[in-house]
Amino acid sequence: MITCVKRESFVMVHVGQRPESQLNLEYGLETCSWGFPKSKPEYRSARPRFAVLATGAGPRVPLGEWLTRRIDLWLCEVRTDFYEGRAPHWPDEEAENTVKYPVRFGIEPLAVVRDVSLDEHGPWGLAGSDAIRRSGTERGIGKLCELDPQPLLDAAGIQADWAQRQNVPLNRAPRFTTEQVEAPKRPGRGAGFISDPKKRKAIELHAENMAVAHYERQGWTVERLGKPYDLHCTRAREERRVEVKGTTGAATSVELTINEVEHARNPRHTVDLYVVSDIVADARSSDYAMSGGRVSHFEDWYPEEEDLRPRRFEYRLPFAD
Repeated sequence: MITCVKRESFVMVHVGQRPESQLNLEYGLETCSWGFPKSKPEYRSARPRFAVLATGAGPRVPLGEWLTRRIDLWLCEVRTDFYEGRAPHWPDEEAENTVKYPVRFGIEPLAVVRDVSLDEHGPWGLAGSDAIRRSGTERGIGKLCELDPQPLLDAAGIQADWAQRQNVPLNRAPRFTTEQVEAPKRPGRGAGFISDPKKRKAIELHAENMAVAHYERQGWTVERLGKPYDLHCTRAREERRVEVKGTTGAATSVELTINEVEHARNPRHTVDLYVVSDIVADARSSDYAMSGGRVSHFEDWYPEEEDLRPRRFEYRLPFAD
């Protein structure tokens, strides 16, 4: 009896060990985005389902020596097609205010697997191992290959039968924290980082302005609320409530509060999710002039349980003695 193994397209990426490369890895995982400095013809028709970002072994060695080494990998699900990025996003791009990695795609980090063998006994076999090595010899350009995802999911501790599903349940994937990326600590998160409150506010306002313009073009009267949701839209007897999110990265995932989730799930409400990605933030302007953006619009939005993963917890303190 011949068993058919379901194989899927992977994009295998080698990430260098220089401090700037490790900072980019940390930030790419944090913002669910990755990119390359140049395109390849095969990217135009590629629809990879998974990405492996691997680091910890230098690739410029003979193949025999490469196969004796071990490496750390970050297993991700690919959530967007390849697209041309227009916004400086990673730390080195922000520092130079230029787009160095225009070929981009969205990733959903699933798990980290440490100290993986690069020989034929690894979870990706010789084909995946060689793809990582070739990526490293070409400045981290992603290499496409067909692999059975199940060994990698098993190695990552993800309880998902890929042959029976089309997506990995997010609530069953361990993910990882950015602290697990052994990147050198930066002296300070500069103005280019989303953690900068002024920049974050400017991005949110730009996304909200785009959402308001969209609904007004559709004949809605729009009121900006902020809480418990961003926009309240009315048109004759219709009512629609809108959550708005903005990012300079890819449209992969967004942060939600428990109140936002519960509000969207309330059957009495009609809620849309309006996401603007790849927003260009001009760091030369003191107030962060914003432009551009790609819209992902989800009408009658309902956040399913398998697409949610906790990032924070409320801890109840024990009674004092």
